[in-house]
Amino acid sequence: MKELTKAEEQVMHILWNLERGFVKDIIEQFPEPKPAYNTVSTIVRILEKKEFVGYKAFGKTHQYFPLVPKETYSKYTANRLVDNYFDGSFKNLVSFFVRDNEMTVKEMDQLMQIIESKKQQQ
Repeated sequence: MKELTKAEEQVMHILWNLERGFVKDIIEQFPEPKPAYNTVSTIVRILEKKEFVGYKAFGKTHQYFPLVPKETYSKYTANRLVDNYFDGSFKNLVSFFVRDNEMTVKEMDQLMQIIESKKQQQ
């Protein structure tokens, strides 16, 4: 899977929320100051080339939709984060959040419940 730039990710998050939309629909979802039409159109075409976005043509205009599910890209991004910053270890990732981000006891309990549930499934 190809890596996305911040701008491309921002457009993808909007498309994942919209499920489908025209460039003008995507622009409407941006906070102020909104990007130029040509900027968003260019980003969408790049996403199309990267095979993240498909479209349905309506004359000269296109309605875009995600080809890559948000969950698929989230998993790819999380794995890349673990590989690049935590030596490929999810344990190191969790330890980082527990140690450096002052995880609450409630959050730790919730994490333990998830771990226990996963253990029982295996």
